Amino acid sequence: MSEHDNIEANKETLGFQTEVKQLLHLMIHSLYSNKEIFLRELISNASDAEDKLRFEALSNDALYENDGDLKIRLGFDAEAKTVTIADNGIGMSRDEVIAHLGTIAKSGTADFMKNLTGDSQKDSHLIGQFGVGFYSAFIVAKKVEVFTRKAGADKSEGVLWSSEGEGEFEIASIERETRGTEIVLHLKDDEAEFADGWRLRSLVKKYSDHIAFPVIMQSEPAPAAEGEEQKEPEDETVNEATALWTLSKSEVKDEDYKAFYKHISHDFQDPMTWSHNRVEGKLDYTSLLYIPAKAPFDLYNREVPRGLKLYVQRVFIMDEAEQFLPLYLRFVKGIVDTRDLSLNVSREILQSDKVVESMKSALTKRILDMLSKMAKNEPENYQKFWDEFGDVMKEGLGEDFSNKEKLAKLLRFASTHGDSTKTVSLEDYVSRMQESQEKIYYISAESHGAGTSSPHMEIFRKKGIEVLVLSDRIDGWMISHLNEFDGKHMQDITKGELDLGDIDAEEEKKQQEEASKTFENLIGQIKELLKDKVEDVRVTNRLTDSPACLVAGAHDMDAQMKKIMEAAGQVVPETKPSFEINPEHPLVKQLNDEQNDERFNDLTYVLFDQAALASGEQLKEPGAFVSRLNKLLLDLSK
Repeated sequence: MSEHDNIEANKETLGFQTEVKQLLHLMIHSLYSNKEIFLRELISNASDAEDKLRFEALSNDALYENDGDLKIRLGFDAEAKTVTIADNGIGMSRDEVIAHLGTIAKSGTADFMKNLTGDSQKDSHLIGQFGVGFYSAFIVAKKVEVFTRKAGADKSEGVLWSSEGEGEFEIASIERETRGTEIVLHLKDDEAEFADGWRLRSLVKKYSDHIAFPVIMQSEPAPAAEGEEQKEPEDETVNEATALWTLSKSEVKDEDYKAFYKHISHDFQDPMTWSHNRVEGKLDYTSLLYIPAKAPFDLYNREVPRGLKLYVQRVFIMDEAEQFLPLYLRFVKGIVDTRDLSLNVSREILQSDKVVESMKSALTKRILDMLSKMAKNEPENYQKFWDEFGDVMKEGLGEDFSNKEKLAKLLRFASTHGDSTKTVSLEDYVSRMQESQEKIYYISAESHGAGTSSPHMEIFRKKGIEVLVLSDRIDGWMISHLNEFDGKHMQDITKGELDLGDIDAEEEKKQQEEASKTFENLIGQIKELLKDKVEDVRVTNRLTDSPACLVAGAHDMDAQMKKIMEAAGQVVPETKPSFEINPEHPLVKQLNDEQNDERFNDLTYVLFDQAALASGEQLKEPGAFVSRLNKLLLDLSK
């Protein structure tokens, strides 16, 4: 039986995971305008395979199989229209081939697919954030073959994977002398331009010059002159093959930093900014940290793997070493290379290592300083950053006490000052505070519109006092960890009795006292009627246009936080609000003059329910509210 017959005999045909089929289709159409990135992605994967072998071989030198010269080979055949990328890295077993080349093992994949719009331009950014790697080969190839063998496995355990990128792939066992992976791209007829030495070399220089392993191609000697002997092709390295982070900043161009970011992140967009730093002294390490331009699709999933690439003395140790950054900075990409850890360090050891803790503290400070610099010198860029990553930055208030002050300065809030689409810093707010203002006022609401239209805003609008509008789901939790800023107490305008201090004129305070006496009987009647619903009833100093409002206790949970806790299935403690009435409002005056007990009760309940609705609460008895309101409307029409 021939080798070909043997392969045919043990060949198995399997179907792609549904998401892979969708992604392949979308990618081929969405990324076609940027098709040359396929080479960057495949060389990047080959580099990762070399890195992983070098790490595994630290504890098992036999994996090198007497060949420790790690390199990536790039070849082509113009006549056959093929491009070949080969590495002598870790390789794959049959199970690994099926897992890596037939499925997308990413949490949130289904959610990602739902976000795709069908618009090629928009989807290309999403696909870039998701990361495509190997599958980018099908942008230019009508068929892809993968020959691989796991390092240390018997030569009979080689695997051949092939597919035309439609709905299925074939897999077979083969004999393979060498470890590692060789990918053969059979180019589409209109993509033959890539089966060209000059084209491939230029792409390596453009996208993969920074790869730390040599990318080898055969030289193409010019035809010999008459009478001269034709030179034989020789191996030549077409990239710099130097770990970019080991170079000094002056030696690295911006284009190189951007290319390296794309290599480690598989993002298609340039990063927003980066920081390259060498630390010597008590700690000895190099870091290269990037802030992406766009948030990944799974940013809010705190369980997904994330972290920096860890190298020890230029030897790759692990991907996604999460121990070097706090969770709220999980969007940061980059590498850290240190001399202060051993080559056989594990994730478990990292968790309790004092050197790692020191590095984590220093790296966190570096990122926050980088962001502070951006906020000061490039406010428009910082606004873009905040729009993408602001909500996860807020998590830091409760998780990183040592950097609380730095984080507070980086926070941005919607505000009643100026353009509602722009956010303000707490420093901005404090600089605009009125002369006698002692507190930073804010309101928590379900949406920006609900916050700005809340009855609680009326007195602040009248007096021109700026109020921060908190409408993101995390804001209620975040603000509980931020009691003050720059010596100014944070005050929720929907809680407790409102004390505007010296901003309230003496005359206004006197008027409120007099109104409380004038409406003393009315307050007593309402309090008796609503005794099961309210903690207290009092005359308000908050309202100018509305008849009444509900006010939570100074230490009670606001309506937004209650909703979040209830949605999470947590038990929310039962509290009663205070009911504040506006003595200047015609409905309150009418209530004070009302002689009919039934109508008095109906009007009081309607005012109470209206105030609850304005606070963002859901009515417990909406039917009763509608019935009372209709009855009052009918009375008016008589």
